[in-house]
Amino acid sequence: MTLLRVRDLRTTFPLEGRRVAVVDEVSFDLEAGQVLALVGESGCGKSVTALSLMRLVPKPGRIEGGKVSLGKTSVLELGVPAMRRVRGRRISMIFQEPMTSLNPVVRCGHQVVEAIRLHEKATFRAARSRAVELFGQVGIPDPEQRFDAFPHELSGGLKQRVMIAMALSMRPEVLVADEPTTALDVTIQAQILRLMRELQQQTRTAILLITHDLGVVNEMADRVAVMYAGRIVEFGSRRSVLSEPTHPYTRGLLAAIPARAVRGEPLHEIEGVVPPPSQWAAGCRFCTRCPEVLDHCGDQVAPAVTIGADHVAFCHARAESVTGESR
Repeated sequence: MTLLRVRDLRTTFPLEGRRVAVVDEVSFDLEAGQVLALVGESGCGKSVTALSLMRLVPKPGRIEGGKVSLGKTSVLELGVPAMRRVRGRRISMIFQEPMTSLNPVVRCGHQVVEAIRLHEKATFRAARSRAVELFGQVGIPDPEQRFDAFPHELSGGLKQRVMIAMALSMRPEVLVADEPTTALDVTIQAQILRLMRELQQQTRTAILLITHDLGVVNEMADRVAVMYAGRIVEFGSRRSVLSEPTHPYTRGLLAAIPARAVRGEPLHEIEGVVPPPSQWAAGCRFCTRCPEVLDHCGDQVAPAVTIGADHVAFCHARAESVTGESR
């Protein structure tokens, strides 16, 4: 069952005297009990995509087009009060940095209680009991004691667990996790990922996992969407995308994994950096860094190339190679 359907999402910001789409014609579906990983370098538009789904795009940014459907609810057409009722109850988000997401002067447990009471007519005692139970479920030791702790009294891993408890407090249909392990050490990362997978399997919550770590993708994801410069350039099942990468950008990302390097040889890297949005090409935006660039890549939007039943890439070079093979 499709819980979240995104079609042609477009979010813009004013840059150099004009509005530039930093999320441009993004489309994907998210099924119940599924983990979809949205991957790409920093600056590709992954976090803005997440904020757009939550209707939390900071001004002067604005959502200018597309459709986001949460079941039968058209998210982008909701009024502000209605969106507040949906946000947290039906779709929740784990933000990238828990220290800046938690209120530093409010005790952690009280912040979870506030989230619960915002959506339910629960007494403080009932909400507190649920918050303590959630703290235990997400692996926070001594949940009764940690309930009254301030954020600065907890480690990064514990703060992230508080954020997960808050996001799951209303058992949402969809959970958006924006780089949930970036600020954590490797051991805590593994614990958080295992926790998210266990909770997701128990509740059948659909997860949109935003990350640049392909190791996390391989461990967590069912499907993968590769984003570059505001557009999805490749989409498919995890196995298909990771074993048969088709777009030059996806292949570059996978080649850059240190574990794939040959001892004694330099690490692979993708030449250049993601250009600022004001300099993105009208056609394929990877053309300035692509080793397989063609003359028309920068001027024409890349066509969709079907690789398998659930695997599509958007690339001029791949389209021409497929056309050549079919002749």
